[in-house]
Amino acid sequence: MISKNNNSVLYFDGCNTIDLANKYGTPLYVFSENVIISRCKEIRESFLNKYKNTKAVYACKAFLSLAMCKIIEREGLGLDVVSGGELYTAIKANFPADKIEFNGNNKSQSELEMAIDYGVGRIIVDNCYELNLLETICKSKNKSAKILFRITPGVKIDTHKYITTGNKDSKFGIPLNENIIYPAIEKAINSKYIEFMGFHFHIGSQLHDNISHLAALDASLSLVKYTKEKHNYTVNELNLGGGFGIKYTNDDEPKSLSYFIDPIMNKINDFCGKNHIDDMHVIIEPGRWIAGEAGITLYTVGSIKTIPNIRTYVAIDGGMTDNIRPALYQAKYDAVIANKLDSKTYKTVTICGKCCESGDILIHDLKTPEISPGDILAVFSTGAYGYSMANNYNSNVIPAVVLVKDGKDEVIVKRQSYDDMLRNNIIPDRLNF
Repeated sequence: MISKNNNSVLYFDGCNTIDLANKYGTPLYVFSENVIISRCKEIRESFLNKYKNTKAVYACKAFLSLAMCKIIEREGLGLDVVSGGELYTAIKANFPADKIEFNGNNKSQSELEMAIDYGVGRIIVDNCYELNLLETICKSKNKSAKILFRITPGVKIDTHKYITTGNKDSKFGIPLNENIIYPAIEKAINSKYIEFMGFHFHIGSQLHDNISHLAALDASLSLVKYTKEKHNYTVNELNLGGGFGIKYTNDDEPKSLSYFIDPIMNKINDFCGKNHIDDMHVIIEPGRWIAGEAGITLYTVGSIKTIPNIRTYVAIDGGMTDNIRPALYQAKYDAVIANKLDSKTYKTVTICGKCCESGDILIHDLKTPEISPGDILAVFSTGAYGYSMANNYNSNVIPAVVLVKDGKDEVIVKRQSYDDMLRNNIIPDRLNF
């Protein structure tokens, strides 16, 4: 979806990025609907249509808006929500309740009540406290809940520690300790208000090999076998999470979805055959994999500072308020000067943000042509965890989100105004003088 015209200008899904910057201002999040569609198509071809009893849910923590909910619904996927706010967004978008799963390690009573009242399809129970709370809520409402236990499979993965979620020392999931997980399984099976469906794991994000997924699957299948042998109870659902890697820079070598899915499904089918289990349902929950490369962010270049024999800083009108990932865990991005695509790249610069923090560095050592104030910088693969992690540090407003498709552009999230930012501020009467 990236292209250029004769004037050396970057186009994204048929839209002139300079025109977008002029029309909507910067910083600006831009999403390609066609990229999202192509990702959903690959999910259908490589998973949903290829294997029976499968389901895919979009992990909307990557990027969520009302419009995104409608796109995901139209493409035939479900939603994975992790908070009351995300669930509320899905409800406001009239997203089908049975296609929603509710994840998270510390769901509040009010959040669980909202989920039960709306009738979400699955609740991913993260710990024993939540199991007891959920049972109490269901009993008070005389309703039942279909659940999966999120387990901590204890596998090692090759990614940043901040996006590792499946190792033993994790805040997520029930540890595979027989004094913890076994009583939880028994309680769920015997509960009048809980319908125990199976197990869930999510081992981490931005993975480029399938070794850790397969190791986590082995742990899950062992629990399936235990549950059948000990309780004569057949578990028929496994949620494999997501974490499939995408391309941020040329150093990344992302694999196809089939690379992850096919060996997983082969292992599951072999296990089911040997253990006489019919109709195992398998779910995946990609988020970044769907949204990440579908988004770019546009910035306007401001001050340029050269320190002789050290470096050149190029400041943009955004930074860690609209993309905190580089400051949070040294995430790397690639970028271009959107209005100078054909110009020779001979300079090495550091792209810095406008926040009052030395750590507000977006890209180290970017190769660029000659840069001038007013140029437009386009940063690639910002669709995941850009807008969703945006913040008001230094009282900077959160950018708008524009959806583009085949040369047409539409706002799907308005730019925050200063008044929006101050909407919940109150001056006590005693301070009004």
